[in-house]
Amino acid sequence: MKTVLTGLGTFAVCNAARWYLDRSSRTETELAGGRVRLTALRNAQAAFGVRVPSRVLGALSIAALGVACTQRRAHPVSTGLLLGGGAANLAERLDKGSVYDYVQFPKAPGRLKHYVFNLADFAILSGCAGLFLPRKK
Repeated sequence: MKTVLTGLGTFAVCNAARWYLDRSSRTETELAGGRVRLTALRNAQAAFGVRVPSRVLGALSIAALGVACTQRRAHPVSTGLLLGGGAANLAERLDKGSVYDYVQFPKAPGRLKHYVFNLADFAILSGCAGLFLPRKK
């Protein structure tokens, strides 16, 4: 039940953030002393702008879904974050052909400062990281 609730909540929050920011009149906003910038960008590629054919992206998504489902009992919240964020990105990609990215870290080291993310990306990253935590007893 934790997995389902976390996944649905993540999906809803990710879509609400996209909806709000997509309709915002501001195109760029700096936060945290310039360490975080909200910048609207449509991303038709996969993570970090990597070009991945649709069939490959679909196959990777199905594989990730299988792995996540095997871990749902040991890591229910992490699995929910992974599934909710992935579903939010997938739904938008199917609907619009791209995802709406909006969070950038202009003062980050190296190439990281050039990339733009969205809330679903952070949920996926957090969920994946959580799968590597020690198993719940």
